[in-house]
Amino acid sequence: MSAVLVLEGIRKSFGENEVLKGIDLEVAAHEVVCLIGASGSGKSTLLRCTNLVEPIDAGRVVVEGEEITAAGVDANRVRRRIGIVYQSFNLFPHMTVLRNITLAPREALKMDRKAAEEHAISLLARFGLADRKDEYPDRLSGGQQQRVAIVRALAMRPSIMLLDEVTSALDPELVAEVLNVIRELAREGMTMIIATHEMGFARDIADRVCFLEGGRILEQGPPEKIFSSPENPRTARFLRRIIEAGRL
Repeated sequence: MSAVLVLEGIRKSFGENEVLKGIDLEVAAHEVVCLIGASGSGKSTLLRCTNLVEPIDAGRVVVEGEEITAAGVDANRVRRRIGIVYQSFNLFPHMTVLRNITLAPREALKMDRKAAEEHAISLLARFGLADRKDEYPDRLSGGQQQRVAIVRALAMRPSIMLLDEVTSALDPELVAEVLNVIRELAREGMTMIIATHEMGFARDIADRVCFLEGGRILEQGPPEKIFSSPENPRTARFLRRIIEAGRL
């Protein structure tokens, strides 16, 4: 399968701190890649650099054959193909659920209101939220808000979804409902890169797992290989700590 996303030599520093130290990653169409590693390993920064929310210091990002880091390319146009969902829901509190979801399609894609609302309502219905379309975010549970954030990203009809620790701000009993939405997207063939601390989920859903440490991908492979017989001693040490903590 040809790659829909190519990252080459991605470097990113914040002041003196080099957070990404030359990341190379290719993601095929319909592939689900999970990024694992300790906090501070670079997972979130890598996702934010992938759609240039964070400008990169060096390297190339190629989306569906088009280099979005090339001079003169309208990154905003290409960025529309990449949906991103953060651990904090980032919903507009003064807008209803429906308005939150239809804002970007109407502004960026120039969809008319009726078409944008019909698409939004069909997405809400798919994920069990149709009866919440006229609510404001503060009337929703954390799990419902995160599902709305995912629907908002999907409303732009992205080719690729980036999910950044989307369950880490949720109470444990709300995690499952969000993970089920992501499983549904995977079954439908959405290309996804998921930064997660949910190791059991990563093992179940990923086609490939990448272990990051110190701004580098130290090891990657199928989940059964990474979780059962990692080759890199640092990967093994990380997973041993996860197992001891009862999280795998």
